[in-house]
Amino acid sequence: MTLTERVDAARKGSSDAGGTKLTVGDLRQDVKDLTSLDALAAMLATDPESAKAELRMACRRALATAKWAGLTPEDRSRMTESLVDVVFGMGPVEALIEDDAVTEVMVNGAGEVFYEMDGRLVKSQAQFESDEQVRVLIDRIIGPLGRRIDESSPMVNARLPQGHRVNAVIPPITPDGPHLTIRAFGKRSPTLGEMAQAGSVSTSVAKHLGWLVRMRKNVVVSGGTGSGKTTMLNALSRLIDPSERVVTIEDSAELKLPRTSHVVRMEARPKNAEGTGEVSIRDLVINSLRMRPDRIIVGECRSSEAWDMLQAMNTGHSGSMTTLHANSPEDVVDRMVTMVRYAADLPVDAIEAQIGSAFDVIVQISRDKGGGRYVSEIADVGFSRESRRATVTPVFKRSSFADPGRWCGRPALLEELHAAAVDDEALEEEVRQWEQQAL
Repeated sequence: MTLTERVDAARKGSSDAGGTKLTVGDLRQDVKDLTSLDALAAMLATDPESAKAELRMACRRALATAKWAGLTPEDRSRMTESLVDVVFGMGPVEALIEDDAVTEVMVNGAGEVFYEMDGRLVKSQAQFESDEQVRVLIDRIIGPLGRRIDESSPMVNARLPQGHRVNAVIPPITPDGPHLTIRAFGKRSPTLGEMAQAGSVSTSVAKHLGWLVRMRKNVVVSGGTGSGKTTMLNALSRLIDPSERVVTIEDSAELKLPRTSHVVRMEARPKNAEGTGEVSIRDLVINSLRMRPDRIIVGECRSSEAWDMLQAMNTGHSGSMTTLHANSPEDVVDRMVTMVRYAADLPVDAIEAQIGSAFDVIVQISRDKGGGRYVSEIADVGFSRESRRATVTPVFKRSSFADPGRWCGRPALLEELHAAAVDDEALEEEVRQWEQQAL
């Protein structure tokens, strides 16, 4: 039983001697008569351990009264820690956030909490006592970041200190109450080898992806929301030579390159409460070109920064990588054309020429109904001067997590590998064995 399942089981509630169900809210009201919760919350910033110890002491005093006599010692401990979570932490979803197996937490108003585990959505027993408690939690998350949410600005994106991505939406645009979505990221990202062991990639695909990084190919990782694009980008980034200077650019800092690497991390900044101070992804991409990077990694291309990313890949920053939302490698080209036209009014064939020259390989990531994430397609990218269109040539396809996949074409990378292996017998033997096994 996971931590989350144990907490859900414990949240079924406790009753007093008269059979009335007692809640954390009842304990909170009793504790408020004994100490100031606002003073404790203020103390948290300077002396968190003392603040929590004082709250626990107040809980013990409250729970010693006849009203709480029907509770077992385990119930008392659970109620105390739940109140600590409400006052100082993430409230009813604290255990979900701390559970490494949970990848997303979704609060649909006070009454419904869902979480994603192993790619599946599960309804939690956890609940907020009121919509106001959800609002308090949202304000606690975004307040230290200088952000605000109210009727005039009812949507906000933020990032927790541990790197989790947060989105909050409140009435009037959500009539059923405030909604909070927290995308959780593990303390470490899996390597390509670990992904191969888990079945997300085959050994031949893992080897090919490693060669792409080694040979400094420009790679686009595409897929749907939650398919594992950032996880794959993390795995590829870990293979970069530590001597190379890498600039990472993200909306929310999610990439986890080794500390031994020469990495400059930059994070976009939204407008502040006064509507100023915005630093966009495009601003950062333009600035990165003046920072002498060997490679540029953009967490995700969404808009006009796609044009600057193409320019970077076409002007000496080989080995750069990015992700974007697309349903297939062919859709990547169409989406890039659309995004580039936000920045430059150029003919479509001119844009596709830039795409065909900048991108070397597209790696498509998918997630099946069972929650399994896997590399579903690898395609080489080029440009046809006859048709004036970017070409996308699939070389690997996989239909589901259970399907091992097959190489349906000869990757263009192999010719470069053979050329590079002229004076490297070990690499030549490695490539030859890969060809025998994969092709």
